Amino acid sequence: MTRLLIVALLTAIIHMINTLIYSVRLAGVRTQRLATALSLFQVIFLIASTANLIQAPLMSSIVEHAINAGLRHAGGGDILADPYYQAQLARLNMEIRLVILAATGGTILGGLLIPTFVRVFTRGIMLLEDLGSVPRMILKMILSPRQLLAMAKKVKLPGVGRFRDALRGPLNIPRHFLVANILITGIWTTGVLSALYAGALIPQFRSTATLTSGIVNGVAAVLAATVVDPTAAMITDQAMRGVRPEEDVKQMAVFLALTRLAGTLLAQALFVPGALVIRFVAELIT
Repeated sequence: MTRLLIVALLTAIIHMINTLIYSVRLAGVRTQRLATALSLFQVIFLIASTANLIQAPLMSSIVEHAINAGLRHAGGGDILADPYYQAQLARLNMEIRLVILAATGGTILGGLLIPTFVRVFTRGIMLLEDLGSVPRMILKMILSPRQLLAMAKKVKLPGVGRFRDALRGPLNIPRHFLVANILITGIWTTGVLSALYAGALIPQFRSTATLTSGIVNGVAAVLAATVVDPTAAMITDQAMRGVRPEEDVKQMAVFLALTRLAGTLLAQALFVPGALVIRFVAELIT
């Protein structure tokens, strides 16, 4: 249970940070320093990358424990026909769904923190410009409590009105890339988890099934690189050139966060079908 809670916490952190990236473009437009904003966010994104490096093997170990327990109980017999292993699969199904739920929780928290993150990040961009390097900026924040206090004062959860204002007006951004963001998030959220569960469904080929997740996530990466990212970049660039109002970038950040939330909910529906497809592919190629 402790291992599962750690995985859920790390998953929430990963999805929170991946939701906060939508606010970076808005901070870049407001400061007219988009490249600096994106570069500075990479420092924060390292936290998500580190969390992912820890989360993945921990989740894999949970699946391995379930499979090994089933193998021991089956005693050399057909593990999939063993009622004990079927109970292990049902428990594993529930645990993975809890991890996906943690992704939803992290996305909600990230969405709520977008306005705060824009303010904090805007201050960080200006501070980085004054000092000229990230290490010096971090050192000054550590050695100067006033800098940390000034940023801490900007941290507060937004009221419902902020989101209502962004949703009230006409939609000025393409609908197709919002729909694509739902699908991409759903696939990306459940890709590795479905592959791990598929490995539990075919224990004899579990390594093949797990590695198949790269194909699933590759599809999501291609869609993101060809549909979502270019459109978001175009809207941001147009706002910086004055072709679009800044409100369009704000609206985009809100809607991308909402569609990302919808994507994590879609992942619950895609989880088992995705595992069955991966199991079929793994059996086909082996």
